[in-house]
Amino acid sequence: MSNTDGLTRLKKGEKNYPREPDVSILETFENANAERDYWITFETDEFTSLCPITGQPDFARITIEYIPDQLCVESKSLKLYLYSFRNEGSFYEDVTNRIFTDLMETCKPRKLIVTGDFTARGGIRSSVRVES
Repeated sequence: MSNTDGLTRLKKGEKNYPREPDVSILETFENANAERDYWITFETDEFTSLCPITGQPDFARITIEYIPDQLCVESKSLKLYLYSFRNEGSFYEDVTNRIFTDLMETCKPRKLIVTGDFTARGGIRSSVRVES
């Protein structure tokens, strides 16, 4: 059995983007090196969500660092999952904690750190870091 069996989001030309965040968007594959600890880091400068009060877009760099256990998260499904926050009205703290919780539930890593570095609004930059 290939470690790519069951991955459905990794399709060439896929244009069906999710409209709202849902943990089921995230897909995983078996960690072929589960006997050792190693870090996987994902980073995007293109994260957007909406301010729940004004509806204006919030922009952030999201960094996800984790030590996998039995499962690794597939990167295209992660991209689609992060993209799905574009229409979501949430505070910075809620967004960052939701990403953390959904990743913990999906791949159950040995260690996980999710950091949201949000661009300045009203002259104040915000950074939210959640870790296990």
